[in-house]
Parts: sequence; structure tokens; C-alpha cells
Amino acid sequence: MKQPKIFIACDTTSIKKIKKIITNSQNSQINFGYKFGLEFLNSKSGRKFVSSLKKKITFGDYKLADIPNTCASAIKAVKDLKLDYITIHISSGLDALKVAKKFTGKTKLIGVTILTSLNNKSLKEIGFDKDVKKLVFHQAKLAAKAKLDGIVCSPHEIKIVKKVFKKEIITPGIRLRGDTKGDQKRVMTPKQALKFGATALVMGRSLTGNIKKNIQKLIQELN
Repeated sequence: MKQPKIFIACDTTSIKKIKKIITNSQNSQINFGYKFGLEFLNSKSGRKFVSSLKKKITFGDYKLADIPNTCASAIKAVKDLKLDYITIHISSGLDALKVAKKFTGKTKLIGVTILTSLNNKSLKEIGFDKDVKKLVFHQAKLAAKAKLDGIVCSPHEIKIVKKVFKKEIITPGIRLRGDTKGDQKRVMTPKQALKFGATALVMGRSLTGNIKKNIQKLIQELN
């Protein structure tokens, strides 16, 4: 089995819990990185902790969505964190994507498509005429045009994204067999997502509940 890259979603403001996640996820069979969302990055000690991490793959899930100048300013404001990855909503528009990319330096800029908590019904409710797959396909073309380093999409859109986007494809909405969907609507197992062509996965609740036990379960599922 090729060593997969999996980002563990550290969805907490507790540094103690995150340290435990990092300690208990050291494993030679899987290349783990750590994804930090707004909950942690906006906490009192979150930024300081992330900037202190050495030799760990860090993913700042900021999901920037603003006018070009503000997106660029936000990228510059977090340069001190030396993140490996940072996210921006592709719906911010081509100009914002291009401008943000100019300021990322060594940090990979990852475009977010349609959140995995949304489905076709959800899109209609907020005014979109296209279904999920058509909209993600269109956004993937924009990401390629803006020369982004990667894209975030649900595992159900991997195949269509690969037609127009040739860099990293990172997929959230990953659940171990038997896990509940929770608030996610477009989900898949790790093995299925990797088989479809994902280059990296994002996993949160499926791993962090009992991380040592769940990592062993993950390894068994992938083999």
C-alpha cells in the first residue's frame, strides 16, 4: 500500500487535545498532517501553537471568501504561521484566486468547491441553478486557470475534477465503514476515495474519538 496522506481535522480549541491527537497519530504506515479550522486559528492561543509546530504538515483551513485585496491581505497576515496549505473558496472569483496566489510563497493555495454539508437541494435554496457536479466541474476549471496548487471536493466529484484539474485533490467527507454521516451529505470510505483518485483525505470525527484504535481500523480498511 502506498503511504496515503491524511489530514486529521483538529476541530477543537483545546491545545491539550490537539497535542494528544498529534502524539497518538504518529504512524509509519500513514503520512498524517493536521488541519486547523477557524475555531482553533481564531482562539487565543491557536496561532501561537500552530506556528510552533515543527516538521509537521500544517493545513490552515481559513476558507477565505472575499474581494481580491482582502484575500491577499489575509494571506500576508498569516505568513508567520508558515503553513503548508491554506484554503480559499473558489467562489471568491478568478481575480481573487489569482491575486491570493501571488502572495502564498511556499504555502500551497487550495481551492474549496462545494462544502460536503451541501447537496443539490441546498444549492437551490441558496440560489444556484447548477447541480453539485456541474458547479464543482466549473469551479475546478477556474482553479486550473488560477494555477491553484490543489482543490477540495467531496469524493463524489473526484472523477469529474480530474478531467480538468491535474494537481492535488483533497477530499473531506471521509467516513470509516459503519460510521454515521453526521452533518455531511456527500461521504465515502477512505479506500473508495483513494481508489477514485484523491491525493489526500481529510478525516475528523471518524479518527479523533479513539484515535489509536481508529487509526488501526483505518489501516485495516486501506489494506
